[in-house]
Amino acid sequence: MTTAGKALWDSDGAARHDVAILGAGMAGGMLGAVLARNGVKVLLIDAGVHPRFAVGESTIPYTSAMTRVIADRYEVPEIAPLAGFHGVQEKVSPMSGRKQNFGFVYHREGRPQDPREINQLVIPEWQRTESHLFRQDTDAYLFNLAVSLGAEARLATRIQDIATGPDGVLLRSDRGEEFRAEYLVDGSGFRSPVADAHGLREEPTRARHHSRTLFTHMVGVTPFDDAPAAAAHKQPSPWHNGTLHHVFDGGWLWVIPFDNHEGALSTLCSVGLTLDERVFPKPDVSPQEEFDAFLRRFPEIAAQFTRARAVRPWVGTGRLQYSATRTVGERYCLTAHAAGFIDALYSRGLTNTMEVVNSLAWRLIEASRDGDWSTERFAYIDGLQQGLFDVHDDLVYSSFVGFRHYELWNAVSRVWEATSIVPTMTLERAHRAYRETRDDRVLRDLERTDTPGLPAPAGREIAGLLEFTRRTCQEVESGALPPERAAEDIFARVRATTCLPAPFALGDPDNRCFEATPRLVAEAAEWAENEAPAHIAPLFSRAG
Repeated sequence: MTTAGKALWDSDGAARHDVAILGAGMAGGMLGAVLARNGVKVLLIDAGVHPRFAVGESTIPYTSAMTRVIADRYEVPEIAPLAGFHGVQEKVSPMSGRKQNFGFVYHREGRPQDPREINQLVIPEWQRTESHLFRQDTDAYLFNLAVSLGAEARLATRIQDIATGPDGVLLRSDRGEEFRAEYLVDGSGFRSPVADAHGLREEPTRARHHSRTLFTHMVGVTPFDDAPAAAAHKQPSPWHNGTLHHVFDGGWLWVIPFDNHEGALSTLCSVGLTLDERVFPKPDVSPQEEFDAFLRRFPEIAAQFTRARAVRPWVGTGRLQYSATRTVGERYCLTAHAAGFIDALYSRGLTNTMEVVNSLAWRLIEASRDGDWSTERFAYIDGLQQGLFDVHDDLVYSSFVGFRHYELWNAVSRVWEATSIVPTMTLERAHRAYRETRDDRVLRDLERTDTPGLPAPAGREIAGLLEFTRRTCQEVESGALPPERAAEDIFARVRATTCLPAPFALGDPDNRCFEATPRLVAEAAEWAENEAPAHIAPLFSRAG
């Protein structure tokens, strides 16, 4: 790779494209579609072709809210169907599944599952239904949308050399083809050509969390609701209607069904096992053999897989965590998984992708119009991505420490709920205001925060709660604090967090399953009108 700052222009003095995007997956396809719709000359380059397998299938309410924002803000209505299960089914991929809950079942090796040790966050069906995305279809949909809107595409094209400088970007493929652009966005993934070219990988990564994973698609997976261990469970939503997480000391196992709705065409289920590699060192066996050995240690989880078989090769990884010293430089930006990665827990990968697309797109559009591609213009994107990385790292690190002891995990799960519920309400309120006014300043104001990755007005308080949780879990990990005491301290801090509606009772250890019923939403609105801090009340009030 080269990063020479020589003249990088065509002989006629004009750059061939405004923006070149490496990676034609979800991030590249969506950004390419947005830019092309708004008159930006886009080149989409990918070493692979569509359709192709990808993980990161589970959406969350914040992801879908941001998807709707992007569709409206950038006038690409074709993106809007991705914001909900019914839109995905009707317009994008009938092979996808529904997601009506986040489900967590706690297990102890060698002991029966305690039916009280479950947690669930229900996504209210009367408000929305999230999706289990069949990524080969959704990614291809966005790629084809970008092309239909005018983006030029070069698939099966591997970039070998990169040069960036004050005059633009030069890319050279392994076949000797050359491509020129004003700006380069790298959304390609861990093996980012731009990160390699500029030496951007943080070594070692600052991530506190440690994990590796193995995953595949299977058929014949039994719904956990039909397993003997679930017979005594009293959660409000069937496990099979959402994303199920089996959690245990040292890791978690995901079950993401695509066949969990009436009229489902798919028989597939995404299955992945994520382990702290310090607790479960990678063995010298195949991923299938390791998965089978794990099931023998947890027979109540194994009940889901008695008839299951993999229908594509297993993928097994080393440590997943990596980061970048910086994600923005002269004429380039790393996005999505090119910038860094923590863990699939909490399905934040797609959320972070949408967040960056939203904030990066308007800057690229304006730069293409006024010719100012200065690094300063894109500096916010680096702070945003580093903040998103650190927020997710703190959440997942704390969760894995919590997995050692159910009550501590029970407490940490409420911190995750706080980081999910309040930012989603903030974004949805801003979107409603934007639709009423069409004033882009409403959305740009979301970027005015001193806690990147957690929007104002509640960002600082939520960040404080998250930092407290992480520090408390560090004390547990070091042996300085018993996990039972840590759980009590975290619950007390949740109860003292004034941006969380009192009726939600997130600080109540016995409130293990949270469902925003119409009655509970009405109670939260009454709390907002009578008790909430002034800066928080609009998020939950009826008028907000």
